[in-house]
Formats: sequence, structure tokens, C-alpha cells
Amino acid sequence: MSFMLKEREIAGATRRRFKLSSGTELSFLEAGSKADPAVLLLHGMPNSARGFRGVIPALAKSAHVIAPDLPAYGESDPLGAASFDAMTDAIGELLEHLGVGPRFIYVHDFGAPVALKIAMDAPELVLGLIIQNANAHRSGMGPTWEMLRQYWKAPNAENEAAAMAHLTFEGTRDQYLKGVPEDITASISPDNWEEDWRVMSLPGRLEAQRALVCDYGNYVERFDAISNYLRDRQPPALMVWGRHDIYFDIAETVSWMEDLPRMEAHILDGGHLLLETHAEQVAIYMADFIRRTAG
Repeated sequence: MSFMLKEREIAGATRRRFKLSSGTELSFLEAGSKADPAVLLLHGMPNSARGFRGVIPALAKSAHVIAPDLPAYGESDPLGAASFDAMTDAIGELLEHLGVGPRFIYVHDFGAPVALKIAMDAPELVLGLIIQNANAHRSGMGPTWEMLRQYWKAPNAENEAAAMAHLTFEGTRDQYLKGVPEDITASISPDNWEEDWRVMSLPGRLEAQRALVCDYGNYVERFDAISNYLRDRQPPALMVWGRHDIYFDIAETVSWMEDLPRMEAHILDGGHLLLETHAEQVAIYMADFIRRTAG
């Protein structure tokens, strides 16, 4: 209970709920003034909008912050059928409900397929992209992706078991710790992965995770189209990347920079969930980027 209370007490943020046309309820954090530029913060697996608690207070001083719990994460309900397109529709419905027009979009991990489809569906509304440990090119898919590649190619029972092996308490903890030097992770509380695993163990949540693992293969098939969008539209972009990420290879950063040669890029001494250790520094970069870009 204490951890949930901490989540609700993010400085300057209000937790709200919104019922989609399907009847599914989304939970989201909102902060700042609607008169300021909007920034949509989309988290990855296995956490929730809580992962942005270290940057929301700083961003809210000059931005209208919307940080949803994606369906089946945090306090949001699962969708009837989980897919990244369905999640995109859900977030699009939320943005329409809130009257959000031009926006900055945070692109990270499992939030990336949603973020980039939102951007590509309405490129004229994209004020800028903030990229944090997100694959949009095959260069980011190093050896740790081999089991998934095999599963997408041949989705039999053996390959499925290997591809879903990370959907455990230990796998959830690894998202925070694996591959990251111990002196960096020492400040991360176990409350984080314990809460993530509690949520993932609720009815319908692991089934949604398995469906998204499967659907990510469809997202990979869109990489060429995404690269074309980036090269053609050249949206303003900021990169903040944890260099110790064992899931998204650091070679991915070069691919992003090749597509967006004017992108501001910061490679930081953190891991996959960079905001758990570098939120203060990242918040400074983000707030400055938003102020400069929004004019």
C-alpha cells in the first residue's frame, strides 16, 4: 500500500481515469498547464507511468504532461485483445478526450511501437521525439533477441517457452539490474520490480504480455517504414540512452543518428530503465529541449 501511495503523490501530478469507448479504463497522470506544450510520456515493459516520477515535476513547470499507464500496466485495465495497434488506438482516444494537439512524444521500449505509430499517423502534430532505449532499427536487436527471432519465425511450443522465459519475477527484476554496474543500481529500490510483478500477476496481465511479445514481430516489420518517416520528416529529436542496456544494443543509437543527423544525443552511464538512476539529469535535458524546440 505504501508504494501505491508514493505513486499517487508525484509532485504536481494528478491521477485520473478515462473509460474508452470499448469500456476499458485507462489510468493516467496529468501535470502542468494545458496552455504549455504537451508532452506524452509512454513507458515500457514492465513498469508504468510511475517510471516517470523523477521527471514529471521538472517537466510540469513548462509543459502539459500526460503519462498514461498503457493497457494492462499499472492501474490501467487490459484490453480485450492486446496488440500495439490496439494500444495506440487507446492512447489516441485519450489524447482526443483531453484535446491534445501538437505534442512531444517519449519513445521507449514497448512504448515505442505506440509512440511511433501516433507520430506517423499525424506527423504534423509532432513537436519532437524524445528517444530513450527504444528499437526502431534492426541494429538494436543483438544476441538477446535470437530466441524471439526464432519464435516469430516458428511459433511452436518450444520456441514460445524460450521467448516468454523473461515473464517471471526474476525477469522483471532483470529489467532494472541486469548488465548494469552494481554501484549504479544500488540506489534502485526492490519496491519497483516487486510492484511491477504484483501488477503483472493480476488476471489478464501476463496473457497481454505474451500477446505483445508475439506482436512485436509485426512492429519489427515496420522498421523500414519508420526509418523512411524519420528521414523524410526529420522531426526534432533528443536522445537519452542508458549505455548498459543488454536488451537494446548500443548500435541502435547510431541508426537513430543516421536517420536524424541533427538529433541531440546523450549516452549516459545507466541501464535499460535509465530514469531509475538518471532522472534528474534527463529531466534537465528534456525540459531544455522542449523549451528550445517549442519556441
